[in-house]
Order: sequence, then C-alpha cells, then structure tokens
Amino acid sequence: MAETPRRTATRRHYLMCRPTHFEVTYAINPWMNPEKPMDADLALAQWERIRDLYLGFGHEVSYIDPVPGLPDMVFSANGATVVDGKVLIAKFRHQERAAEADAHRAWFEARGYTDIRVPRYVNEGEGDFAPAGRRILAGAGFRSDPGAHEELREFFGLPVVGLTLTDPRFYHLDTALFVLDEDLVAYYPAAFSEESQDALRRLYPDAILATREDADAFGLNAVSDGLNVVVTETATHLIDQLRERGFEVHGVDMSELLKAGGAVKCITQEIRRP
Repeated sequence: MAETPRRTATRRHYLMCRPTHFEVTYAINPWMNPEKPMDADLALAQWERIRDLYLGFGHEVSYIDPVPGLPDMVFSANGATVVDGKVLIAKFRHQERAAEADAHRAWFEARGYTDIRVPRYVNEGEGDFAPAGRRILAGAGFRSDPGAHEELREFFGLPVVGLTLTDPRFYHLDTALFVLDEDLVAYYPAAFSEESQDALRRLYPDAILATREDADAFGLNAVSDGLNVVVTETATHLIDQLRERGFEVHGVDMSELLKAGGAVKCITQEIRRP
C-alpha cells in the first residue's frame, strides 16, 4: 500500500468581500434563479464560517468594501488575478458585474500596488485563471476570451495553459478544477474539451478526478493551502479522495451562495506577493 504523502500548508493572503448586498436579482449563469428564495442571514453565516477557517489556519484576510447595487461582489475571486505582486484587473463579460472591476482596481491602488494592468480582453479573474506553481491554467469558452490568455502570459511572464470549457453549468474554470499544490490538481474531466483533457492528463497524471456529483455540488470550487482544503460538504466522493491523499478536509455548507453559482473559491481571491 502506497504511503500517504505528508502535506504542508503555506501561509496565504486572501481578499474577501462581505455579502452585505448579496442577493439573486438576475440570471447570468445556469445556477441563478431570481425567483428562488434566498436567506441573507444564512449566506452571511456561511461566508463568516469560511473566513474564520482561514484565520484559524493562520492566513491573512483582507476585505474589500461591498458596493450597493453589486450583489455578486461577494465573489471576490473574479475581480483580479494577482501573481508576484502584479495585478491584472478583471473585465467582466456581463454588464451587471462590470463596476466590480473598478472597485478592485481602486482597492489595490489605495494600498500602494503600482504594477496594475487594465486588460484589453474580457477575463473574469480567478474565476478562469488558476496559478499553479510557475504556470497558470487559464479557462475559456463561456466568460473569459482566449485572447486574454496571451495578455496573461505577457503580463506575468509565466507559461499559460489554455483550457476550453464545454459545459455551460461549469462556466468558469474554478467550477471544474482547483489547484491543490503546484504539482497536483482536482478536476471534472467532462467539463473540458477532449484536447484540454489530454493536456490535463499530460500535466497532472496523478490528478484527483471528480465525479459529476462532486462537480454539481460545486466541490471543485474549493481552496487549498497545500494541507487544508475548504470544500462544499456535499462533495462526498471528492472529500474521500482528498483525505486518502493526505489533505485535511474542512467541509462547509454553501447552500445560499450556490444559488448564485458560487462557493468557496468564488469568495476567495488570493493575493500572491513576490
């Protein structure tokens, strides 16, 4: 029997946005239904649970102020991508979220970040861009433009692996894949084109493969610090696999945020310093 790998956490810096104005008032992905009841108090409690886990792990958490009229701003991962202290601001596909990019740019500028790029091409931040060690996995197909991948490569100076999403239920890369450490990912193969599946198999032959049930539970919209994994508690098959690989799993209830098509990763932007 193979020995379970010893995992090590690394300290992270996360940017979060309190769900003060969170509600589902429009539908821009298949999960959103404005007619479905939503419990704002429960949404806040679920958000606070994740924040408290991060703080308990010893991570730094910063906060961007929520803006009235931007109910999806709680999904802070979409506002920018930060690598080596360089900030690529988002450019949202849908007008309903466009002003979130300005709020994120203002936040970074106010804190002294100087290497900030306002993009030419549509990209939705860490919704579609997943830094993994010294490469970036980049999704396209529904939200981010393929042209954004070259912009990403040029700005950060890192190799970019383009991945094509094919199932509208998994409209962002972070609904179908997440990075566990620089050499390991978990993903749902059927969310990707055949060519992208081939690329993932080559790059990550030991990857954890999620089931459709895991993916539908938003289990792949998860966050790992190399040891601790925060994941929706209903992704039971995925959770079992993570534990077998030596990760400490922290299952959380995401019932309310899921009504807008988001879970753990969506509310967590990582600020990667040099």
